[in-house]
Amino acid sequence: MSSGSQKILVIGGAGYIGAHMVRHLLRSGYAVVILDNLSTGSRRLVQGGDLVIGSLGDRDLLEGLFSAHVFDAVMHFAAFSQVGESVQQPLKYYRNNLAETMVLLEVMLRYAVKRFIFSSTAAVYGEPQAIPIVEGHPCRPTNPYGNTKLAVERMLADCDAAYGLKYTALRYFNAAGADESAEIGELHDPETHLIPLVLRAAAGRIEHIQVYGTDYPTRDGTCIRDYVHVSDLARAHLLALERLMAGGESAVYNLGSSSGYSVNEVIAQAEKVTGKPIPVKAAARRAGDPAVLIAGSAKIKQELGWQPVYEELEPILRTAWRWHGKEKGGRDKD
Repeated sequence: MSSGSQKILVIGGAGYIGAHMVRHLLRSGYAVVILDNLSTGSRRLVQGGDLVIGSLGDRDLLEGLFSAHVFDAVMHFAAFSQVGESVQQPLKYYRNNLAETMVLLEVMLRYAVKRFIFSSTAAVYGEPQAIPIVEGHPCRPTNPYGNTKLAVERMLADCDAAYGLKYTALRYFNAAGADESAEIGELHDPETHLIPLVLRAAAGRIEHIQVYGTDYPTRDGTCIRDYVHVSDLARAHLLALERLMAGGESAVYNLGSSSGYSVNEVIAQAEKVTGKPIPVKAAARRAGDPAVLIAGSAKIKQELGWQPVYEELEPILRTAWRWHGKEKGGRDKD
């Protein structure tokens, strides 16, 4: 719990995960400044803290922010994260995810801010050699998105060695669900994530769900992924922040469910939660989709005492359904 005098800069705090992080920081007594360019975020999700609209790569803007505020730490949720888009537009991803993060780190170090929480991804591992994937798994990303995240992690390790910058990188796959209040939740345009698409189909906003591949070597032929409630993710980031604030060393942690769900299981559970039929159409496999991706999180449970509140898929879906039941499908950028 913060004393109330500690101030955190949250980059990407108007996005899905960032907005939930801001809410948890405010509940814990921190002061929060949000920097977001609203390219994928929304004003609608900002319900506290001071919002500054702009880019993490805008050096002049960052200089002004760090001159005006004394930040105790920076949290970074502002990466582009669409795997397919990263393959088609790799330079867009290297510019935003890597080059602009380098500008941010340069300004942080100029103002002697040396605590950094990084929202990374289990995509840094690439094709899994063992399930669940643990932190010691080889890092061999299979797309530019994963490459840029791993490059930032390596840059952070080098900054620790050279400048004493202490960081925590949190690697996870699928954030899901919404705050219990249903005041904030997942809001993307276009939407590409399975759970919100499934719930939009249940609500009649889209005609059907496409299932990409039904012949995988899994229990029902569809891909298996892990899903972690967004509030559990925020709690993990808060634990990581508190560890750094107490003088902790740099670390890397996975955040996973350790037990995945297939696409068909997600659809079946969503039908149960919503009480509505969800039309499905089978489609061809997507290139590069592994059959099973599950990130183990034993290390963060042991070292930081993280324990997910939402350990089953059904309660995750219930919080998401409460949000999507009131969400109108648009983004408010104005």
